[in-house]
Amino acid sequence: MKRISVGLIGVLAMVLFGGHAQADQRSYVWTYEYLTLSKDSAELEFYQTAVTKDRQKDNSSDWQQQLELEYGLTNRLDAALYQVYDQKEQDNMKYSGYKFRLRYRIAEKNVLPLDVLFYAEHQEKTDALNVFEGKIILAKDIGNLNISYNQIYKNTYASGDRASHEYAAGMSYEITPALRFGVESKGNYKTDKYAAGPTLSWIGGRIWANVGAVYGLNTRTNDREVRFLLGVPF
Repeated sequence: MKRISVGLIGVLAMVLFGGHAQADQRSYVWTYEYLTLSKDSAELEFYQTAVTKDRQKDNSSDWQQQLELEYGLTNRLDAALYQVYDQKEQDNMKYSGYKFRLRYRIAEKNVLPLDVLFYAEHQEKTDALNVFEGKIILAKDIGNLNISYNQIYKNTYASGDRASHEYAAGMSYEITPALRFGVESKGNYKTDKYAAGPTLSWIGGRIWANVGAVYGLNTRTNDREVRFLLGVPF
């Protein structure tokens, strides 16, 4: 046990106080930007999401936690493995599956009129049908302003059309090199569910953290969703 504890302390020390590493420092919590990890870089990311369906009837929330390990395969292609845990209202947290994803940037920043990134993800679920998720990510930096849009396609691997067409979009502004403020919107074109709200991102010397909330824009949509992200490169 002592050796294990010493080893864990050593790993944490390298992660928190080691040399500079190229990070996937994001400005949003739902929207992806034009970013991939550099070759041979790695990062741990922690996601925590709370979903409140109807604050008038019941202010309790469903929770989800994700732990993601990212690795840069090349300077334009990275891969990630997620472990996912869910906790429904008045229930215990349980393991709900894993996800594997790839991201690929087709050119360097500002070479094309819009920066374009492709995203493909396999979701393996313990108590539901497995899902494929694909995204086309469009982004543009204009001075300190970033604008990003994600067109999202989801479908199960089972026969029949269960396709879902969604989006996530964000606009953020760099207030200081360490702080960005933005707004995000996300929705589902098929079910007419739409939400929007503020996002705040912070970048430290060795870590970055974001927090954001969106609020339902119609009665079909969850009243509120709040997400916290923490990233640690190593």
